[in-house]
Amino acid sequence: MEQEPHILFEKRGAVGLVTLNRPKALNALTHGMCIGLAKTLPEWAADDAIRAVAIRGTGGRAFCAGGDIRAMYESNIAGTSAAAKFLADEYRVNAMIGAYPKPYVALTQGIVMGGGAGVSVHGSHRLADESLTFAMPETGIGFLTDVGATHFLTRCPGAMGLYLGLTGARIGLGDALGLGLVTHAVRAADHDALLARLADGEPAGAALAAFAFRPDGPKLAVERSRIDSIFSAASIEGILERLDRDGSAFAVETAALLRTKSPSALKFVLRALQEAKGKNLRECLKMEYRIAARAVMAHDFREGVRATLIDKDGKPRWQPSSLAAVSDAGIAGYFESLGANELQLPG
Repeated sequence: MEQEPHILFEKRGAVGLVTLNRPKALNALTHGMCIGLAKTLPEWAADDAIRAVAIRGTGGRAFCAGGDIRAMYESNIAGTSAAAKFLADEYRVNAMIGAYPKPYVALTQGIVMGGGAGVSVHGSHRLADESLTFAMPETGIGFLTDVGATHFLTRCPGAMGLYLGLTGARIGLGDALGLGLVTHAVRAADHDALLARLADGEPAGAALAAFAFRPDGPKLAVERSRIDSIFSAASIEGILERLDRDGSAFAVETAALLRTKSPSALKFVLRALQEAKGKNLRECLKMEYRIAARAVMAHDFREGVRATLIDKDGKPRWQPSSLAAVSDAGIAGYFESLGANELQLPG
């Protein structure tokens, strides 16, 4: 019996529709799915009959829960270049979406994490409903907030992007809308009707306006000044010191959360977010690739995935195990040029 394809491409009138089709895996992106996107998006950009592109996920539980972490873990174990090649192709898709010449409409619902943010947040129109759970949880597996996240997180108001990138905290629709990660609140039940309007050639903005609703306000707003003050510290140690000194329930919970993360990942993520300010998406992706190509083959990624997805014991043994043991030289090494292996982007 032929396996159902993991990604579907369909022309419906004036809209090119992408469907992520791995519902049992929460539509996590495989390398093959990224290659399919990299081939089809330029074709649709050049097709005068296509006025807009839309992307959605199947199953109802998730738009896309991230990249295929298990495949990258296997590459780490085997010592192959497969994970780095996967990341390079994924980042090329992120760059394409960020520069797409036509409306790119992400119809998200449920879980949007990691790679799922990469194929939605860079688009011109990003929809979600009250089922949204958005997060960039990579520090919990010893990895980098990648797929262009250093670009979109540093454009969140105040220090909110730093908070999300370092803690991996999950947010809902109100906060994602308030931070600009989502552009419209649209119910999943209205997706088919919206697609029909796009297929008829209606401009994306007008079609969306017919279905947009006003959700509840952001829940994190009450902590905004606290987050801005605490996460403006120049180091992870400084952030933790401010959290401990603050002593509020939010600060205590956040400090405890940070202390579960990979010390190395916390440090290279903070530096990456600091260095991303002022960079464009392409520059951010090239920086991210230098870090990610190294991090994906490191001990902490292997151990983080083991503890989270393989053995599921929730007890990663980080190396180094403390912030104090992470050297500045070690972190600097993640940012060094890859020489002939630097990320090559289209255009």
